[in-house]
Amino acid sequence: MYSGLLIILVPLVLGYLIPVKNRGLLHLVNQMLSWMVYVILFIMGISLAFLDNLGTNLLMIFRYSSVFFVCIFAINLFALWLLERRKPWKSKYQQEALPSRLRMALDSLRLCGVVVAGFMLGLTQWHWLTYAGEASEAALIFLLVLVGLQLGNSSMTLRQIVLNRRGMLVAGVVGIASLGGGLIAALLLGLPLKTGLAVASGYGWYSLSGIVLTDAFGPVIGSAAFFNDLARELCAIMLIPTLVRTSRSSALGLCGATSMDFTLPVLQRSGGLDMVPAAVVHGFVLSLIAPILMAVFSS
Repeated sequence: MYSGLLIILVPLVLGYLIPVKNRGLLHLVNQMLSWMVYVILFIMGISLAFLDNLGTNLLMIFRYSSVFFVCIFAINLFALWLLERRKPWKSKYQQEALPSRLRMALDSLRLCGVVVAGFMLGLTQWHWLTYAGEASEAALIFLLVLVGLQLGNSSMTLRQIVLNRRGMLVAGVVGIASLGGGLIAALLLGLPLKTGLAVASGYGWYSLSGIVLTDAFGPVIGSAAFFNDLARELCAIMLIPTLVRTSRSSALGLCGATSMDFTLPVLQRSGGLDMVPAAVVHGFVLSLIAPILMAVFSS
């Protein structure tokens, strides 16, 4: 029962406890994290190709990911809108010129291309590709060690996290609202409630949710979780420049765990420098609880 939780927590905690003082080494850790995302998604694409009844399962993946995305995104948007009405987040900011939103979206869609490339390779059915499951577990453990290193050496103290009330508040709303959306999606799809909660607890962290849930529930649920979280990031990129003018909490909350890395520059350019501390805290908290919740709900 606890094996899945241990696979998540042990490498995460080990990485978190290792102090890294060298800035060059920390930069290498960040780079390796980016590379590991592509490795994991490539392996996930290979696993997809080995599904039985492939055509039927692809339609199922599309259906599951669509329902999960609509439910989770809609509940998040509504909850964050209520938060903004009750506790407005006002700020005088100067919006900076943003790169093309199409260009940023294409950067995210490139991740889909990696999955497709792995899928195409998997269709060859080469014997050595049958070890994709073992490779994905090894990649997951290495990824979690790197994530632990990044979190443990992020210079973010407990005091800084607790004192940034807006970041903590938005993270709390997103954390609860996403789980509610996952429950609704599970009911609509006729899936076990724990499966819905597991998919919802990815919080936009597509590389981790895809591989963890593939190991726990199989490639169909794992792929649905990946596409659900990737769609969340794409929509956040498109909506941030507009939402930041009317609901800063929504602009931040829709980013999920990516607010401390991929979507952080977009938030900073659209919402100003005062949005950065809240974005880092928000992303840090969700990145910390996501692997734990996924392990608990998938055990």
